[in-house]
Amino acid sequence: MHQVERAIFDLRRGMPVVVIDGDSRVLVQAIEGAGEQTVSRLAGLAGDTPALVLSRHRLAVLGEPQAPRLARLPLTEGADRQRLVDLAFGLAPQARVGGEALARWRRALEPAQAADRAALALMRRSLLIPAALVARVSEAEWPAVQARLDDGTWLTVRADEAEQCLEGGVGMLKRISEAQIPLEDARDCRFILFREPDGLREHVAVVINAPGQGGEAVPLRLHSACLTGDLFGSLRCDCGDQLRNAVADIQALGGGVLLYLAQEGRGIGLANKLRAYTLQDGGLDTLDADQVLGFGDDERRYGVAVDMLDALGIRRVQLLTNNPGKMAALAEGGIEVVERQALYGSLNDHNRRYLSAKSERAGHLLDAVFTGDRDSTA
Repeated sequence: MHQVERAIFDLRRGMPVVVIDGDSRVLVQAIEGAGEQTVSRLAGLAGDTPALVLSRHRLAVLGEPQAPRLARLPLTEGADRQRLVDLAFGLAPQARVGGEALARWRRALEPAQAADRAALALMRRSLLIPAALVARVSEAEWPAVQARLDDGTWLTVRADEAEQCLEGGVGMLKRISEAQIPLEDARDCRFILFREPDGLREHVAVVINAPGQGGEAVPLRLHSACLTGDLFGSLRCDCGDQLRNAVADIQALGGGVLLYLAQEGRGIGLANKLRAYTLQDGGLDTLDADQVLGFGDDERRYGVAVDMLDALGIRRVQLLTNNPGKMAALAEGGIEVVERQALYGSLNDHNRRYLSAKSERAGHLLDAVFTGDRDSTA
């Protein structure tokens, strides 16, 4: 995993990396950080025509609803940075790119290879836009690329290792530090910090009182970090309310655990969440906005939560959630969900559309929130 971690660092600072798949060597670069001449430069470095690898969610936005999991779109040297942005995560690609050009490009779509899948996995893990510039290195250009690898300018990563990076080093989580921190609604609290191997994400277990022993079901909340809601009290979501209500509810139940997970924006990262908010301001709901950016409905993975529970010796839980997906993920990880308890925030004019999309399209159990709203206005 060491090379994958370094690759993530390089991609985030705008450097290309070389993905190795058998005899195939592919230069990979992020859309973020790409300059005006990036396509031409990549073509020169690799000696081959670059392509843009896109997720099936983005391909659907481009007019390919039956597209496979991902595909590669060959480019030309005339594809400048703005054209790349329009293709990769622009809101109206038909208007910006041109319907005829877009149709021509769609006809040129090619099946993705292992290196392409690895490239998109690296982008997602790096919390970048899930689109990648790729170019297969020709035999003629390989000596020059090899020289950059030898002097440490670039690095290589194996495609199979990169494809697995989304799991975040499940089973390799490190317990780093801890301290007693009294909270307003729960005075007996211990914060325990866990770090993932690549160092990008740190998660905190908030242990309230002494969780039940002897196999009792421990009250548990899985809470994904939300800077805007948790810290600033944003009215666009109900996250801050849920966080504080979870602490109070766990305290009232006699104690338990809140796992504060670094999964901002349902796993897409803060930068992409802010992009999605801007798209929502233009009329899209939260799920459609994420799809325009190339993401699925929910990019979160809960293997790290299972690892944290294992470290705490917890195997049976009473889960505070409205999300059936969390229940299924814990069960898949071997955690027994004995009972579910609803956990609501406040409904307001700013978060109504967000909560409606979660309820109607993502299957979250929020009927009581809207029932209470109707009752209050009757």
